[in-house]
Amino acid sequence: MSEDDGIGKVTGIINHSKIGMLTTLNESGALVSRPLAVQEVMEDGDLWFFTGLGTSQVAHVRTDPRVNVSFGRNTEWVSVAGVAEVVTDRLKIRALWNEAVEAWFPDGPETPEVCLLRVDSDSAEYWSSPGGTAATVFQWVKSKVGNSRMSVGESGTVDL
Repeated sequence: MSEDDGIGKVTGIINHSKIGMLTTLNESGALVSRPLAVQEVMEDGDLWFFTGLGTSQVAHVRTDPRVNVSFGRNTEWVSVAGVAEVVTDRLKIRALWNEAVEAWFPDGPETPEVCLLRVDSDSAEYWSSPGGTAATVFQWVKSKVGNSRMSVGESGTVDL
């Protein structure tokens, strides 16, 4: 698979998933994950999320910007590694603003607490199992009967 195809595969899974599990490092060095709705996926794999300035994810990113964001839907998964930054640019906030965000920030894009997390994606790993659960079960049975390693689809690593 070409680099462009790999990036397309990754961004396609993210765009269909919509909700990612953002993982940060807390003050003790422990991994902490929480769901966030991706607002924009750039062609190069960079990601944009809305959040609040007082949240744990903002505090964690300001201490250690290394993050991971994982997405999954049906039989496709992707894990994105990168570096996050807190963005308070009101023009960008207004550009990405939508009705769904208003559920969290009913006072609109001028709410002082509103900010964005931009993830500068470094790499991504993806897994895809075409055919769904039935195909996976079939491959499992086939591997057991044939005493061979199970093969359930494609996977790869993409530099972003």
